[in-house]
Amino acid sequence: MKKSARIIGQIPHGVKSDPKAVKGILLEPGTCAAASLGKAKAIGDRGGTARSPHSSPRAGKPPTRRRGTVGTECKQEGDGKPSASVNTGVILDMQSKLYRWSRSDRNKVFSDLFNLVCDRRTLKLAWKYLCRNQGSRTPGIDGVTRQKIEERRGGATEFLERLREDLRSGRYVPQPVRQKLIPKPGKPGQFRPLGIPTLRDRLVQMALKIILEPIFEADFFPASYGFRRGRSTLDALARIQRHMTPNWKGRGYVTAVIEGDIKACFDNVDHHRLMERVRSRIGDPKVLRLIRAFLRAGIMAEGQVRHPVAGTPQGGIISPLLANIYLTAIDERYGRWTGRPGEPTDRARNARSNDRRRGGGRPTFYAVRYADDFVVLVNGTLDDAERERKALASFLREELHMELSMEKTLVTDPRKGFQFLGYRVVVESSKRTRLPVGKLRIPKPKLQMLRDRLRSMTTMSTIGQDLDALLKRLNPIIAGWRNYYRYATGATKDFAQLDWWLWHRLRRWFVKKHPKATAHEIRRRYARRDRPNSWTWGTDQGTLRRFSEGGQARYICRAKISNGWNDELDGTSFYPEVARPISGFTWLGDKLR
Repeated sequence: MKKSARIIGQIPHGVKSDPKAVKGILLEPGTCAAASLGKAKAIGDRGGTARSPHSSPRAGKPPTRRRGTVGTECKQEGDGKPSASVNTGVILDMQSKLYRWSRSDRNKVFSDLFNLVCDRRTLKLAWKYLCRNQGSRTPGIDGVTRQKIEERRGGATEFLERLREDLRSGRYVPQPVRQKLIPKPGKPGQFRPLGIPTLRDRLVQMALKIILEPIFEADFFPASYGFRRGRSTLDALARIQRHMTPNWKGRGYVTAVIEGDIKACFDNVDHHRLMERVRSRIGDPKVLRLIRAFLRAGIMAEGQVRHPVAGTPQGGIISPLLANIYLTAIDERYGRWTGRPGEPTDRARNARSNDRRRGGGRPTFYAVRYADDFVVLVNGTLDDAERERKALASFLREELHMELSMEKTLVTDPRKGFQFLGYRVVVESSKRTRLPVGKLRIPKPKLQMLRDRLRSMTTMSTIGQDLDALLKRLNPIIAGWRNYYRYATGATKDFAQLDWWLWHRLRRWFVKKHPKATAHEIRRRYARRDRPNSWTWGTDQGTLRRFSEGGQARYICRAKISNGWNDELDGTSFYPEVARPISGFTWLGDKLR
């Protein structure tokens, strides 16, 4: 390797890298990617001047000069068509730069981002992300799937090139989304509308998300956990549990909990208010026009197209990001006590302590939000919590044009517990210290829903299928349930009861399947030893998984969370447990045991 070779790009968050290239991707000078960032206009303050080689400060150092230009074009040879292999490491490096610039200057407005959205490397990376998702097999109103595109002449390369030309020429127009009603879990007869954009629109939304996400990630509050890189529902639950646990003096400060519930949140996002927040950071008119086009794209339902005047379509790739930008207003309301982006972690703690001791008993409020689900932990009287509940309803109505469901937004005693993100959060006495501490429990309704679901899969009408087919349906449910609820207090006991119940449920299923077989014959045919002193059901192809595999665990409450761009700035690192919830697989695709 020549000494003049440069290292650019960063390893994708949560993905292992080659030890020889931990810091990035080695590229020879003169290649398209190495030429990278010096051919286009500026992002930010100035345009028309060359970018300073010292424009990116070292980790932890503030910028010492104004930003210069950042190139977004890659010089192409020949007929201008992309090569077979496109280096996407430059885009990953650009994401890190956008995050650092946004974080170093909270008032910075980014311009000329459209070139980055249309860059071949951005579209190639967006296509790569789409191909990982099974949703690429689902067609929109045009009936196009990933398989159909790859089977065409020219394949994905030609598809991406045509889409890029349409974007650059202004011919691109989003198509209406196909609406599909999906049942709400645990609520028979109730459905949630899901919008399915075309694959072409999903690709453009993914490219937009790749460029916009690092900019707005720097503005999101530390107590916001929904649809953010490196964060999960368990981070929100661990933060609530930590805040409800008393200090070393045995004193707890949470006296009431406000359970927030917004009526049809995603359907009532005001487009004008949303675009005002987007324009506070994005100054590129083409990018703003593209976002407005997605918000106003029609919805096809029952053969008719309607154009919404509010809301973000559930199912769109960019919708969670836009919803987070909009709902940041809730975090701003409680920023004094929960902490603001970029502030030291002890500042909010000191504010809560000062208000309690020196403010004459002034109530404090600690909000934890996951998308549109949030709770407010109150330190004060029940009357203080009730007044804040009414004030919050007025705030949402005036600032966000949303309605708080007063019937579902309850003021709860933490000792009685409340449900949040699938868990039951309650303050109970510790068996070791006898002090009241915050605990996470598996709700009994969730256990019953699981039994009902497994029971429906092992009814008399299913005895016609073989055991291998049944296990392929049961094992993912078992693994996902175990991986999500293994952090609950008493999970070992609940899992053991589920294992016992499912064992006998399958035994009765075998009796129905082979009515003339004896119990000894059924055990000889289907019983398999999976542990030295225990048995399970299975065949030579596979066995029934157990809920109790892996046992119980504790999820670490993290003050600083890695998003893949702040590791050097904050000294953070990727936390593997964050990949566990529900999926049953790690971010690297390894099956969890």
